Amino acid sequence: MNAHWKRILLWTLLGLILLSTLVWAFIPKPVPVDLLTLTPGELVVTVDEEGETRVQDVFVLSAPISGRAMRIDADVGDEVVANETLVAEIEPIDPTLLDPRSEAQARADIRAAEANRILAEATVKEAKVELEFALSELRRARSLRKEAVISARELESAERTQQTRQASLETAVATRQARQAELERARAELISPTESRKKSEDCQCVPITSPVDGRILMILHKSEGVVSAGEPLVEIGDPRKLEIVADLLSTDAVKVEPGQSVIIENWGGEAALSGTVRRVEPYGFTKVSALGIEEQRVNVIIDFTTPKAQWTRIAHGYQVDVRIILWQGSDVLKLPLTALFRDGKNWAVFIEQQGIASQRRVEIGRRTGLEAEILHGLSAGERIVVHPSDKIAEGIAIESRDLE
Repeated sequence: MNAHWKRILLWTLLGLILLSTLVWAFIPKPVPVDLLTLTPGELVVTVDEEGETRVQDVFVLSAPISGRAMRIDADVGDEVVANETLVAEIEPIDPTLLDPRSEAQARADIRAAEANRILAEATVKEAKVELEFALSELRRARSLRKEAVISARELESAERTQQTRQASLETAVATRQARQAELERARAELISPTESRKKSEDCQCVPITSPVDGRILMILHKSEGVVSAGEPLVEIGDPRKLEIVADLLSTDAVKVEPGQSVIIENWGGEAALSGTVRRVEPYGFTKVSALGIEEQRVNVIIDFTTPKAQWTRIAHGYQVDVRIILWQGSDVLKLPLTALFRDGKNWAVFIEQQGIASQRRVEIGRRTGLEAEILHGLSAGERIVVHPSDKIAEGIAIESRDLE
């Protein structure tokens, strides 16, 4: 073979290789997808939210009067017995310090009170003298009346005079006591906080005892200090009687009814706990979310149904996750929400038929945050595309990415 034919053969081979490469490159290849075979299974529709445990009945002990609350020696968690355990004591408040003008006025009041007392004492002495004279006149009049020297009218006049002098003496004594009290009140205005502290050891403090059996949940006023009437001091409750409160969106709360089952998760233990809805509160409140959006919330109260022995470590104010079961089915044809997409106003999915993608409209029923119930359009055993991308269309060749 000469050189001419060799060149022709070489170029022919190169052309065939190039043509084969181009044909191979432009042949459509199956799109790899995730396929799922539909099988009936369990579907649980829930409302999920964070909750907080709390003691069912919390008693707040408040100061019955204004005064100085003594330091509370008890600690959080200590047991208390109803009407026996002394929780706090309140003693009178120290008097305030007087400024120079107020002190001068108080001393002037003392001097005036002392003068009034001296005047009252003199009035008492005068009344005693007048009464003694009236008594002597009465005795004389009675003896003269026996001898018929004076008339009965004159005797009655002497008796009236004696009674008048007796009343005057009693009035003078009462006035002296009032003036003594005014003097003591005036002197009390000058009592300093230091003198009050010295006398406080003999003071009868107001005791505050626990109204129920339980434990101290929180001490709101631990140290000694002045408190006002009604100021809370201690919170008391029975930690064995716990409940869960979860604030749901009002749109979710209308679906919840008393008696529905609850799954309690993320409480710190390995196994989930169970509970039941006891009450949906009949009013809502506004709460600002972490994104700054105002939301209408409703409190839902949940009771534990799992035995206490399995959650003994849970106490007041612990965070848990609750899943309130709205509906539950055991033999439901379902598929992931990621397989659904909109076809106008309808829902649709891609199914695999002999390696080809085929679009089909479906009707869905109940759904959760991950799955949806299929009412019409699909049957068990069909393979659907779980995550359809924009490369998938009617009639496109597809292949499974992973073995099932």
